[in-house]
Amino acid sequence: MADTPRLLVINRDGPRPNAVSDRLAEAFEIVTVGSVSEALASLRDQEFSGVFVETSQIPSLRGVGVSIQAEEILDAIADGVAVVDPDLRIIWANPEFHSLLDSGLETVIGEKFYIALDHPDILGPDPCPFTSAVASRAPAGTVMKIEPNRYLRVTVTPVFDGTGRLTHMIALTRDITDETQQQQKVNAIHKAGDELADLTPDELSEMGVEERVDLLKFNIARHMKDLLGLDFIEIRLLDRGTGRLIPLLTEGMTPLAANRELYARKEGNGVTGFVAATGQSYLCPDSTNDPLFLEGAAGARSSLTVPLSFHGTVVGTLNVESGHNNAFDDRDRQFLEIYGRNIAAALNTLELLQAEKASTATASVEAISRELAIPLDDIISDATTVLDRYSGHDDGIISRLRHLLYRAREIRSLIQKVGSTIVPQPKRSVPVPAPRLAGTRLLVADADEAIRRSAHTLLGHQGASVETARDAHEAIALMRQSSYSAAFVDIRLPDLDGYETFKRLREVQPGVPIILMTGFGYDPSHSIVKARQEGLQTVLYKPFRADRLMDAVDQALRGPSPAPPKSDPAAAPPSSSPPSPPPASPDHPPTSQSPLESPLDGHVGSPKSDVPESSSEIVQHDS
Repeated sequence: MADTPRLLVINRDGPRPNAVSDRLAEAFEIVTVGSVSEALASLRDQEFSGVFVETSQIPSLRGVGVSIQAEEILDAIADGVAVVDPDLRIIWANPEFHSLLDSGLETVIGEKFYIALDHPDILGPDPCPFTSAVASRAPAGTVMKIEPNRYLRVTVTPVFDGTGRLTHMIALTRDITDETQQQQKVNAIHKAGDELADLTPDELSEMGVEERVDLLKFNIARHMKDLLGLDFIEIRLLDRGTGRLIPLLTEGMTPLAANRELYARKEGNGVTGFVAATGQSYLCPDSTNDPLFLEGAAGARSSLTVPLSFHGTVVGTLNVESGHNNAFDDRDRQFLEIYGRNIAAALNTLELLQAEKASTATASVEAISRELAIPLDDIISDATTVLDRYSGHDDGIISRLRHLLYRAREIRSLIQKVGSTIVPQPKRSVPVPAPRLAGTRLLVADADEAIRRSAHTLLGHQGASVETARDAHEAIALMRQSSYSAAFVDIRLPDLDGYETFKRLREVQPGVPIILMTGFGYDPSHSIVKARQEGLQTVLYKPFRADRLMDAVDQALRGPSPAPPKSDPAAAPPSSSPPSPPPASPDHPPTSQSPLESPLDGHVGSPKSDVPESSSEIVQHDS
């Protein structure tokens, strides 16, 4: 018996018995489809003797020509396209969609969509794009992983007929493996960068500066090899003072290259110097034809160098090399620039941690020194006074008193010494200038404890060793037992006036500059006038500013200015020195520069003054 001919029936309303269908069924094997797209798919894959459409279904055929034309267009586009019925069975797919699959199926027509893709992992954002597209009547998309390293972006668009019934769905499928892997690489680089200087508080407390730098270098070398596959690496840090590029990390470079002196200059310092000077990345595809290239790794044929930049400032360079020509491209440049910024940020973090630790240590030392300054001064003053009065009696007691003075002064220096070793000082290519008063010992005699504390703060910050006395006799005793670079003496000490103290100190150490201090110029005993007649060079009016205090110290340590040459009185030029103020009196005090503020605000003094700044200098120099 011959095979029964097959007839394709297009019926959008589904199969239903009637006289026509009964008669057709007697002569043909009937295959019924509900849409033109299904009919086209069936005609492509199966043999039929004919196609039957009832007259009521004729309007649906008007889109057949358009569908055939659209199919030809879809066959030609680069993205994979699959037409899926409401049951998620593929009823048509273009060649590109077939090429995306590796399921082993000869054809995907009739297969469930997810089975055709071999049960992919849905990565999101939409966990079920088909359901979402139908529910929202709008396109829905997601990313699917179909192989260990293969990624597809699928966008599903639902198609409804005039009655609102879902007829099919179109799944536009694109291979995004390359861009996904690149993004994963960027994410890995960012994560690696975040880990460069990510240390726990316990690790920070246990690790020294050199250990943290070594850990950073280890992480950089590991990331370069694991993430970027690079074996020849060089990192240099820019010394902004000298422009020198100091090696931090060299992996696979020759000893000559690792020890090469390089500077941030456009010429004569290779690619590294050029990048550091310009802040621009440099890709060298062929080292044999690049005049800037200086060989780092033996046999290197190409290189890529990027700046290490932090907030737009170049802090160093990162150079990688390869033994092959054209080993790096623009994508590698982007990766290396991202990682370079992470390195720069990690270096800055380590520098901040070091600075913070040094700052904390400095603050601690300053706080200890500040709190111990006056008690130590009291011990030194009391011991010196006793020593001064006991001199010539018991040698054993005198020896013990001298030892007590030595130990009290040693405590102050030991505090500074211990503080400087808590955190190593940063390496500097340019020597830091010594403090302005380094190596000087200054004596301050004032009954006001605030003035004595301020003297320690202001003068101590400039490197001076400061000792204070509460009255004139303590100051005289201290000067008998120790030598000083200069002395500050208030004219209203509890036991002696300013002139008497000035004269007695000059008798003990004739060559020591003495600076008299007075509040508002109040000098009822005329100490300043009488002291000037005996060589007083400098007067400080309280409250005084920190910079004027330093000017007074500088002037005192330099000594008196040489006397000007004698000339004809009738033709004498005006003096370049400011005129001396008139003798102070309660009715006419000299003016003050500014009211009293804390030493940290740059002023030292006693009560606030309402006298306007006008007629006289805070520091007066007489010659």
